[in-house]
Amino acid sequence: MTELSSFTYAHDGELLSGMYGTAAEFPATPTVVLLHGAGMGTKDRLLPMLAEFVSRGCHGLAFDFSGHGESTGALRELSLRRRYEQAVAVIDARVPADGPLILVGFSMSGQTATDLVAHYGERVVALGLCAPAVYAQEAWDVPFGEGDGPFSEIIRRPDGWRGAPALDVLRAYQGRAVLAVPETDAIIPPTVTEAIQDALSTRAQFTRFDVPGAEHMLGLWFEQHARDRREFVTTVLAGLGDQGWTATRSWLAKQLPEGRTVADTAFAQGGWSSQMRRLTLDDGTGLALRTFVKPFYRGHAPGLLAREASVLTLLTGHEHIPAPELIAVDATAEHCDHPSLLMSLLPGRVRVDEADGAELDRRLDLLAAQLAAIHTVVPDERPRRYEAWTSPERVRTPDGDALWDRAVDVIRREPPAYEGCFLHRDFHPGNVLFSGAGARLRVTGVVDWVETSWGPADLDVAHCSTALALLHGPEHGLGFRQRYEAHGGRPLADGRDHLYWRLLDALAYSPDAAKLAAPWRELGRAELTPEVLGGRLAGYVGGLLELYG
Repeated sequence: MTELSSFTYAHDGELLSGMYGTAAEFPATPTVVLLHGAGMGTKDRLLPMLAEFVSRGCHGLAFDFSGHGESTGALRELSLRRRYEQAVAVIDARVPADGPLILVGFSMSGQTATDLVAHYGERVVALGLCAPAVYAQEAWDVPFGEGDGPFSEIIRRPDGWRGAPALDVLRAYQGRAVLAVPETDAIIPPTVTEAIQDALSTRAQFTRFDVPGAEHMLGLWFEQHARDRREFVTTVLAGLGDQGWTATRSWLAKQLPEGRTVADTAFAQGGWSSQMRRLTLDDGTGLALRTFVKPFYRGHAPGLLAREASVLTLLTGHEHIPAPELIAVDATAEHCDHPSLLMSLLPGRVRVDEADGAELDRRLDLLAAQLAAIHTVVPDERPRRYEAWTSPERVRTPDGDALWDRAVDVIRREPPAYEGCFLHRDFHPGNVLFSGAGARLRVTGVVDWVETSWGPADLDVAHCSTALALLHGPEHGLGFRQRYEAHGGRPLADGRDHLYWRLLDALAYSPDAAKLAAPWRELGRAELTPEVLGGRLAGYVGGLLELYG
């Protein structure tokens, strides 16, 4: 049995009680730090997991935050800030400087572990979050109190967590990440878990670890269920030396021209459904690698990537549609760590920034012209029929709001008759590359062809219009139809038929328009807060009802 030893550490007038284990000495041996949850949480229930990590060759430690277990101090005086400061103090005292870290946080310590990721940066080579919570920034300094004070009031506000800085930290994290999710959780709302999962899927080598039969207290569950505990530790440590990308790197090497190697890898900003990387070969050639990591999209990857590979092949030679060239695809992850598609790298960059009137008008006209060109493609075989992304039963709207009730009533009908055409189906500024400026501004690439469909041109116009309304204001979304028609687009429906298609798209983002905008914030549009986006979406929906209702 792995031997663990006790320690105490004096910090800020209190004594923090901990346990540690030491593996064989190697310079790069990581230290795992286990962080218990709130309330009655202590290090004791984490000791079997600590011993498991140490038996696998890691150094490790776990300690009681003040007011918990054997540490001194009063729980009511603890805060998120003090938890973070105590963890930093213990780590700095017991882990070699610059030594690699594995952080595992339970419940409230999901926030603490994320704060430590922000502090230690690339030293954190793996992150395990178990039924984690994240909190609004204003909760950071507030003492926990007795459970009925200001801290409790802040964390119980509906959707107050949505702007949590921790989510931005997790989106930027690039190491190994495992999210343990119990079968039922009466403490953490599913929307919080989904947001954390989406954030971790942005850049990390991510795995979701479902725990059948478990409830929120995963520390207690892992203490009592050795098999699940061992499997969790195995998952956290998987591929640690190569950040979990060993198989993908091997596959990539076989797809490159003879004698070429990958000299540099960087994330391409702006992706949401998949991770996008720019690969630079040793001769300067650029390639792009799409990888589906999010569980939902990974599950649908065989169809999505097979469709994109087919569309990229179809578009070869269509000079009026600057699409990437297909190089290789592993849609089922037979050879890669995740489903992946390798393609040529197009010039230009995504532009979602605000611009003066003339520059923005030029950009929107180019978008309209490019969409009209896409709709002229006549494939030998039609792609699949379009899928609606919401329905009257799935739309979530503010209770008792007449505007939203009226909007939902518009789509409570059979779809209008339409003349189908080739659709991009996810055409918006985030999937279009531009080069140049002013009169020389031009479209140099259209990417993300996984949703290509057959359906009404109105749907592509609707999707781009929604994005423009959120990015630049309702008036720009409302006016995109006229730009599209002015550039020779296909005939669109009139009146309530066109309104149906526009609202079918817009209502898919109610009430969480911020989800669509997450990549835009990464590209510099930090002012697009949930409040701003919610107001713009409401203004856009109201404008549509006035125009076409």
